Amino acid sequence: MRTLAVVGGGVIGMSVAWRAAESGWAVTIFDPEPGAGASWVAGGMLAPLSEGWPGEEAALDFGAASLARWPEFGRRLRAATGISVFVADRTLTVASDAADAADLRTIAEFAGTHGYDLRLLDRAEVRAAEPDLARTVRAALFSPTESAVDNRLLVRALRRCCAHSGVDFRAESVASLDDLDQDRIVLAAGAASARLWPELPVRPVKGEILRLRHRAGATPPPRHVVRARVHGRPVYLVPRGDGIVVGATQYEAGFDTAVTVAGVRDLIADAEAILPAVGEYELAEASAGSRPGTPDNLPLIGRLGDRVVVATGHGRNGILGVPITVDAVAALLDGDTLAEAKAADPQRFSTGGKR
Repeated sequence: MRTLAVVGGGVIGMSVAWRAAESGWAVTIFDPEPGAGASWVAGGMLAPLSEGWPGEEAALDFGAASLARWPEFGRRLRAATGISVFVADRTLTVASDAADAADLRTIAEFAGTHGYDLRLLDRAEVRAAEPDLARTVRAALFSPTESAVDNRLLVRALRRCCAHSGVDFRAESVASLDDLDQDRIVLAAGAASARLWPELPVRPVKGEILRLRHRAGATPPPRHVVRARVHGRPVYLVPRGDGIVVGATQYEAGFDTAVTVAGVRDLIADAEAILPAVGEYELAEASAGSRPGTPDNLPLIGRLGDRVVVATGHGRNGILGVPITVDAVAALLDGDTLAEAKAADPQRFSTGGKR
């Protein structure tokens, strides 16, 4: 039986391991705390279309290809575990001033030219969709296909899938890929991947999020994912079964995952500017993670050598990128490539050479 080592037990690593085990590989995941890194600190938005911008066609198409795979991936998870990971099935990106509204028109036109369905809503339509948003919201971009998942339910479901498929978890750090004796290796260690393959252009980007718990008598959470920009800062509100996830700050801070007072302050203020009722909620958790960033905001998925395949660099879109990454890595392990993941080839950077 072919053997596979997966270095990194986040949602990318566990999803790859699950697929490989189902395909007949004997799989071992190496991670001291599977699912405890950036996968645990995430909003779970699946929103590549409403993040699109002219000139970023490759990112748009890559994200859209993964979004299209999510319904089937979610069905397979539910069939295997009984866990439904979806928490919202539509996204609203709202604007509070003329400049933001103009940006939404640009995004809608850009997406439309590539065949993706986004619709502009006026103030009355926004109010009908989400009546509890702030009165200052004047327009929105409605995306009927951009959903969201509960990242922690996803971690739980993937752990169960891996266990049922015979994946071996080893709570160990890997000091060198040369120490592993498996036939093939998938490097999916997120922001830490460059420690094991220094040529990789991946770095940690700090992001803080808040989890707000709904209290009796408080305004219910929004039904949609709600995204906005407040004072130039992006903010999102993603419903959960017990409340809302609010995110996310973004800093170039190395592997620092301490939650700062300024980060919490800004997230609460920005969320309240869009949904005033968040002040009624319980502040249940504030946490931070290191997201794996790349120079062009596209992941790194491809061969690094005869034995090693890399799957990292997903930045803030790690949850979104799970299904297409799984398909791309499965193809690579079979000696093939996935055309829709071509833009993520690590060889696009001159420092991504093989060894």
